[in-house]
Amino acid sequence: MSSLVNAKYSEWTRSLDTRRSMIAIFEHIRDIPYSLEVPMTDPGTAPEQMLRLGKGYCGPKHFLLAEMYKKMGLNVVFATIAFVWNDPDFHYPPELRALTTRLPVAHHLACRVQIGWRWVLVDATWDPPLKKGGFPVNENWDGYSETQCAVKPLRSAVRTAFCRTATSEACRTKNEAELCPLDGKKDHREAEDHSRYYREIVTKRKPEDIEQIHRFYQEFEVWLVKIRELE
Repeated sequence: MSSLVNAKYSEWTRSLDTRRSMIAIFEHIRDIPYSLEVPMTDPGTAPEQMLRLGKGYCGPKHFLLAEMYKKMGLNVVFATIAFVWNDPDFHYPPELRALTTRLPVAHHLACRVQIGWRWVLVDATWDPPLKKGGFPVNENWDGYSETQCAVKPLRSAVRTAFCRTATSEACRTKNEAELCPLDGKKDHREAEDHSRYYREIVTKRKPEDIEQIHRFYQEFEVWLVKIRELE
């Protein structure tokens, strides 16, 4: 844990018990503005890089959350979740919506945390202002219940075609306690294992897919700025 991360951990959890510390860490990370502008793929440096820049996306957010939760003695694994950006609930402008239809399947990162006897999804991706854009912001988390997933997980049978019945509910039953791969997810105990798995995925992308992704990221970033400017 870097000195900056350690300082933030102390600041966010000072005088709080375990449950309130979990909530405080979650809320501080959730409130970091979501941004795809700067790649932060190294789990060893991404948390500090994000804190210094004051913005980041699902990867560095959950690397940081896992690092802090592990410091508290909690068991955490990384959940890699397949999804598509063409989500009908996101209030894209027409031009951006058109771009999403040409994107390949993407992969989201969240955490699964053992709380009591259950493994629950903890997703701190979207910051509150993005609720105006149709993003499922996790507000008022109680430190125990499962959060909404930031995206609609693609189950294995529909990985290449969007399922209109998909929701942001976690791919699991409410009574499931075991740590095991879930439909639509790939779990890793270590951040480095997730990073290795993700690199294997992105190296298979075609040049035209990479071009479309970069164009989408640029336009998506502009749109997020406009959402945050709305009253």
